[in-house]
Amino acid sequence: MSEPTPEILAAFEAAKGFMPVGEGLALYAAAEEAGKLGLPLLEVGTYCGRSTILLADAARRAGTVAVTVDHHRGSEEQQPGWEYHDPTVVDPEVGVMDTLPTFRRTLRKAGLEEHVIAVVGRSPQVAKVWGGELGLVFVDGGHTDEHATNDYEGWAPRVAPGGLLVIHDVFPDPADGGQAPYRIYLRALESGDFEEVSVTGSLRVLRRTA
Repeated sequence: MSEPTPEILAAFEAAKGFMPVGEGLALYAAAEEAGKLGLPLLEVGTYCGRSTILLADAARRAGTVAVTVDHHRGSEEQQPGWEYHDPTVVDPEVGVMDTLPTFRRTLRKAGLEEHVIAVVGRSPQVAKVWGGELGLVFVDGGHTDEHATNDYEGWAPRVAPGGLLVIHDVFPDPADGGQAPYRIYLRALESGDFEEVSVTGSLRVLRRTA
């Protein structure tokens, strides 16, 4: 399994976000493999760019680009009063979350700005206007059934044959976390279009076979 340079790994660890290093290394290996297809690597759910660093560096090495899709207003569990709320990413002028400035600083510090296309918008709307195939789709957006289902239905069909669908926060046991990502993971397997490649913590890597 390929690994990022110490500099890239340090940038990943320094960035705001929730992905553990082990899962990050698995994501990087998947991105590097998918990059061989020469197609863009896309992530749904950017937050402040922690995982984007890994996708962008893999895309840079493969001569392709990373695309991130996020409205940058935070998911449900990141709103005020919820477990993952961070008041430092609230826009003081309008009083709502805005992770976009932090995300842009994250990329700049890592020297990866030119390898990322940041799309600011809601996943279902962006998916409707996206025309091309993708080497990798990383689903890490909202964790309600509505959002996870929209992300799966909008983006899984865009994964090229041989490409990878990566789903984060998959918890088979409800005691460990929400079930929406687990349900779309099962749906992908049951579709017959994907086969499991690897399991690392809550990260699942699936390859498109059909």
